[in-house]
Amino acid sequence: MASSSKDMTLCHLQPGQVDLATLRKIYQGNVRIELADSARADVLASQETVQRIVEQGRVVYGINTGFGKLAQTMIPAERLAELQRNLVLSHSVGIGEDLPDNVVRLVMATKVLSLSRGHSGIRIEVIEALIALFNAGVMPCIPEKGSVGASGDLAPLAHLSLMLIGEGQVRVNGVKISAVEGLATVGLKPFVLGPKEGLALLNGTQVSTSLALRGLFEGERVFAAGLVAGALSLEAIKGSVKPLDARIHEARGQEGQIAVAAAVSRLLAGSDIVTSHANCGRVQDPYSIRCVPQVMGACLDNLKHAARILQIEANAASDNPLVFENGDVISGGNFHAEPVAFAADIIALAVAEIGAISERRLALLLDTGLSGLPPFLVHDGGVNSGFMIAQVTAAALASENKSLAHPGSVDSLPTSANQEDHVSMATYAARRLGDMCFNTAVVVGIEAMAAVQGIDFNRPLRSSEIIEGEINAVREKVAFLERDRLMAPDVENMRLWASREHWPEPIQSLLPSFR
Repeated sequence: MASSSKDMTLCHLQPGQVDLATLRKIYQGNVRIELADSARADVLASQETVQRIVEQGRVVYGINTGFGKLAQTMIPAERLAELQRNLVLSHSVGIGEDLPDNVVRLVMATKVLSLSRGHSGIRIEVIEALIALFNAGVMPCIPEKGSVGASGDLAPLAHLSLMLIGEGQVRVNGVKISAVEGLATVGLKPFVLGPKEGLALLNGTQVSTSLALRGLFEGERVFAAGLVAGALSLEAIKGSVKPLDARIHEARGQEGQIAVAAAVSRLLAGSDIVTSHANCGRVQDPYSIRCVPQVMGACLDNLKHAARILQIEANAASDNPLVFENGDVISGGNFHAEPVAFAADIIALAVAEIGAISERRLALLLDTGLSGLPPFLVHDGGVNSGFMIAQVTAAALASENKSLAHPGSVDSLPTSANQEDHVSMATYAARRLGDMCFNTAVVVGIEAMAAVQGIDFNRPLRSSEIIEGEINAVREKVAFLERDRLMAPDVENMRLWASREHWPEPIQSLLPSFR
């Protein structure tokens, strides 16, 4: 059942000013949205400009012409409504599974933000309809494939727009119903779209941006999990904390590296395990332990840069043409999602590296010659295989991510008879982040499970208060591995551990959407 409105968080949408924390709340759900009253005047002014153009008979692309390669074809006033309806119908050619509700919520909210900038020439009633449908939990069915991320996310946004004209299907509480029924739940009938309204709805980067935001929010989680898992592994092998010394990182000056070293130091502060081997003869740990600040710091910097780009894009007017307050209507290319594609690609690099270094630490834990722990972290090895094949699963997924991390933005195929001759592939670049974050959550979860197993072999020594809390959190998910057992449920439980939202404060405050 949907939550009552009084139980929901209200997210205030001020066009151009919505922050990442608000976008993350929309992604998580159980929210309502409202548009700032100050946006209405700009929306009304741009819509009046479009109406004047139609009344004056001026020829302006997107208002009374064809589209793409057919832009030179003028459309008479009596056929403008037909033009907009046909645009939505003809562009609804998406394929594949429907986007999940958490992504669709972001698509709807960012489309409201874009249309409300006052550059789209759309009626306020259309925007209000999107808000009402969002708040009622009426989600358009949007297939995940079919956009090249230039001239906007045309096909997926056409499927969103179908809902407004009473075509296609929507979901309410996971149940598919007709768009007409969905509109009726909020007291609406299908819209007859006015001049430019169909184009304004279809043009834009909202789908690729929303998918990239999902990748960012899930990427934050696996980044946090990776830092905790790395600290657990350091404790399990009795690694050195000297490489965390702030002087090392300040000498280099990389912001992410400095922040990560400080955060991991705080995680381990007060650990009896650390002090127990402070004077041992071990000089250097392998890179996967020693270079956590350098590697994870670079990942953090990537996530922060991508977050800045995506926050801007979520607030952007990415329609075409754009209507300006002096009455000018100018064709440009804000629909080209190259910034989103680049942001998605650097998130992909970070997520792949988080998994890659985690898998190497896992391999280290299982190698008794390097870790000093029982082979494969189990008693009676030979009869028991322990974590042997769990590491194979981690290796498989880490390797898969290396292929998925290939930049989507370097690809381009011309479309629309070469009118749209360079595209961003942002929608694919962003969509694959879902699989990548899933894979990395599995890898990091397996590492954490193995590291806690290793720490338990070193009892009664205890770690820091924060790390002991994380050990308890792991043990709530999985029991100590006394002997071989079915481990697939353990792996899934640890994926959920790595995918959780909230983490210890030394880490939580590093994450871009929590700053």
